[in-house]
Amino acid sequence: MASKLMDLVYWRNMRWTGVVFTGLVMGLASLFQLSAITVLSHVCLGLMCITAAFRLYYKLLEVLRWNPGVHPFQSYLDYDSSLTDKETVMLVEEVVLLIAFAVTEMKRLLFIENMIDSIKFVLLLYLLTYVGIATNGLTLIIAAVIAVFSLPLLYKKQQVRIRKVVRAFRAFVKKIRNLFDSLYALVRPSSPPASKPAPPATPVIKQKSKSK
Repeated sequence: MASKLMDLVYWRNMRWTGVVFTGLVMGLASLFQLSAITVLSHVCLGLMCITAAFRLYYKLLEVLRWNPGVHPFQSYLDYDSSLTDKETVMLVEEVVLLIAFAVTEMKRLLFIENMIDSIKFVLLLYLLTYVGIATNGLTLIIAAVIAVFSLPLLYKKQQVRIRKVVRAFRAFVKKIRNLFDSLYALVRPSSPPASKPAPPATPVIKQKSKSK
């Protein structure tokens, strides 16, 4: 599954990736006007129209004895998509672990176990309120789909240039940070020199004069 996803993302099979990408974008864009149930129903109807046309065509060839009765989608029908008991247990364990981790993190952030992390979470929520005003979740999903199918290929094609830009940006940020550090060192009030402690007084030993 992972290798197939990588093939889709990096456009190794142009025709198959184009079909998947176009279908995803058109299906998500149609949700702006129609409900999800309507879109799903129309997608299934369109797919069945294509498969039914192929099935009738192969059936006609079989009647004319030009086809030995091979099903056009036999490879998909023979593909075993069921899960074994071990795979099912592993999948359920992974889902349970993810849910437990999410619940633990939410409790830790909401009940302020760590002040810094909770402040970061509050800032993120505050920024998301502005994002929600400017756009909606469906637009973000469409943008994410476009980014998934475009950014990895762009990075692969322009890897050298992107690394140069990243190095230049890091050097610029480092210069700005050093500049602020130097300005802070100039503005910061110098602490008065600590007074050295007085040396301990040596005891004076009185010597009695000896009588001659």
